[in-house]
Amino acid sequence: MNISKVAELTGLTAKTLRYYEAIGLIPSPERGENGYRSYGNALVRRIRFVKNAREAGFNLDECRELLALHDNECRTSAEVKALTLTKIGDLEQRIAHMQNLLQGLRRLADQCHGDGKPECPIMEALDGSLLARSVKE
Repeated sequence: MNISKVAELTGLTAKTLRYYEAIGLIPSPERGENGYRSYGNALVRRIRFVKNAREAGFNLDECRELLALHDNECRTSAEVKALTLTKIGDLEQRIAHMQNLLQGLRRLADQCHGDGKPECPIMEALDGSLLARSVKE
């Protein structure tokens, strides 16, 4: 199967597929006599695995870990669960940080009169430490 068909089947771009190959996340596909990449079903399944892991929030290094576990017939579900729980903790921290940012920006928006005058607490915050103070409050 050529790269265009794999891109269509997986919802990834050809550029992404070439990138994953270049960084060693997926093995290089065989090449036909014409020099074009030829993807087998097993490689397409591996690409889908990576795509699904990425959509679940795993970064490329974590995808490597998941692939190593996937390839290891001696893996334990405890190892997979530990990696997943670590990702959950990371996501929870990022969500909490984003919620703090959202609250701080809402406070700044509430403080801004939104009128024709140039004075604006949002601009002052972006220009200084008001944003940091506002987010912490």
